[in-house]
Amino acid sequence: MERNFVQIIESLRKGIPPERGVDLYSVGNDKLIEGIKKFHLSGIKERGIIRFTSGSWGAGKTHFFRLLREVVFQNECLVSTVQLNADDAALNKFEKVFYSIVRNISTPESFSSDRTSEIAPFGQVLQESLAYLGTNKRLLSNHYSYTEYIKANEALMLERSIDIDFKKMVQKYWETFLPDAPDVVLQQQNREEILQWFSGEGNVATYRRRFDVNKIVNKDNAKLMLQSLAGFVQLSGYKGLVILFDEAEQAYSIMRKSSLRDAHNNLLSLINNIELLNGLFLIYATTPDFFTDPKHGIVIYGALAGRIGKPEPRKPRALDTIWNLDEVETGLADYQIAARKICNIYASAYPEAGLELPSLEKVENFVEDLFDIHPALSGVRFWRILVTALVTYFDDHLEGEIRTAETIYGDVMDRLREE
Repeated sequence: MERNFVQIIESLRKGIPPERGVDLYSVGNDKLIEGIKKFHLSGIKERGIIRFTSGSWGAGKTHFFRLLREVVFQNECLVSTVQLNADDAALNKFEKVFYSIVRNISTPESFSSDRTSEIAPFGQVLQESLAYLGTNKRLLSNHYSYTEYIKANEALMLERSIDIDFKKMVQKYWETFLPDAPDVVLQQQNREEILQWFSGEGNVATYRRRFDVNKIVNKDNAKLMLQSLAGFVQLSGYKGLVILFDEAEQAYSIMRKSSLRDAHNNLLSLINNIELLNGLFLIYATTPDFFTDPKHGIVIYGALAGRIGKPEPRKPRALDTIWNLDEVETGLADYQIAARKICNIYASAYPEAGLELPSLEKVENFVEDLFDIHPALSGVRFWRILVTALVTYFDDHLEGEIRTAETIYGDVMDRLREE
């Protein structure tokens, strides 16, 4: 556990949100998160959902996504975080988006584990599914009995929301865990080849000969496969799949006109059909330009702009189509709460040095001094200043060095200017 706290601090020292533990110090989004749990995650089994997150650079979209990911896992869903870009996950080529979804999918077990898994992300999903359907538990094993395999396979074949070729490839993957499966090296080769099918690699003839399927995942069936993936996730005992599309605007700004129209059409198609995709929750993180830019924004496509709208100048609410992070109001009291939380993380990470850390009262005074120093109209958000300054402040105390808030503020600003 200490290791997890140290990892959080190491990430904060680098100026990036940690992969895990964001909920331990996050403030400002509590009401929105509670609304997401109440209105969306609670009913994800029965419907599909799509939302947009809008925020200027530095508004905390990545931080919010990492916080949301932890909340989603706590609510028995899987998560896939996809970086939309023009090379390998552009929305105008939805099959590539699907490949990226599969490559980046995570289960609560794989996310919480400290170990670096040798199993491919979707491979772990398939293995956990076999364990769940065959044994009613998620305990992973290198081997499963024929009885357990048959039980899982019967449940799979009865599920109507999953494409037949999708089912066959899952079935073939499960067969590699049977008692008479080939040696370990050959097993691994078979698993890798099967996983490549879900990533659109290889050709139809090879897969037809090896696995008796009639297609591979491509642009013509990628949306159908996404629906199958959602059905498979629910069959495997999870409420649904949450897909976090990060920095979507980067993919649009460098597209050709025809590609941009294809991307907009795909997005409109998802919006129009989302209610049929039970178990899917899609969230796009964008900047305000995504909505208003006269060259690349959705404003150039009336049908799409009409369905999505534009960010409202108010605090984000879970039921809004667009969550406007630029309108999240964080005051001094919130910053002081976050500072206390980070101080507690330090105390947990370095228990032998707990007495050297400042009192919570001193921490709050330090935050207040920083807040007073920072210009209200500064181009650098105070949250970014605060986290970096707090890490410096606590590190100083652990080293027995005490500096004023003004001195630390100056050092932090110098460091940020160099980035």
